[in-house]
Amino acid sequence: MPLRPAETGVWIAIATISMTFAALTSAMVVRGSAAPDWRHFRLPPLLYVNTVVLLASSAVLEAGRRRRAAGLVRITFGLGFLFVAGQVVAWRQLAAQGLFLATSASSAFFYVFTALHGLHLLGGLGGLAYVLRRFGTAGRGPAPVAALGAAALYWHFMDVLWLYLLVLLAFRV
Repeated sequence: MPLRPAETGVWIAIATISMTFAALTSAMVVRGSAAPDWRHFRLPPLLYVNTVVLLASSAVLEAGRRRRAAGLVRITFGLGFLFVAGQVVAWRQLAAQGLFLATSASSAFFYVFTALHGLHLLGGLGGLAYVLRRFGTAGRGPAPVAALGAAALYWHFMDVLWLYLLVLLAFRV
């Protein structure tokens, strides 16, 4: 089955985002391996709760995609927003411990990784908002199959990327 233009664009975005995070990962590993000033710290437990929220949002979106249900896409949008809000709370928890962007190289990488992921997730929320507009008023319009499929692909990638980042950060910072 040939790719639709929207899906092709998403695959290009996925490749670009992957390369960006691969480069940052490489920089973090090199910096952390050779640095006596690397400061390890405990990740806020809220990050694990946020992970469950993000995974749930992906499951709900997949159900919405299969059923072409605007209501489930709306729930995904809300869960995605909740994830981003949870990230902000996690940053505040770290700040309360005295860990800021400029505190150490490890905290800088933490903030850069999570902020960059959060920005990309906000882009995914924009895609979901576009899909919801395409559904029409009260979700009674025709299902925007191509847009919904592209948005779901991107959203699922954001889940996989977050799982990668969580494991990386848990073992490196």
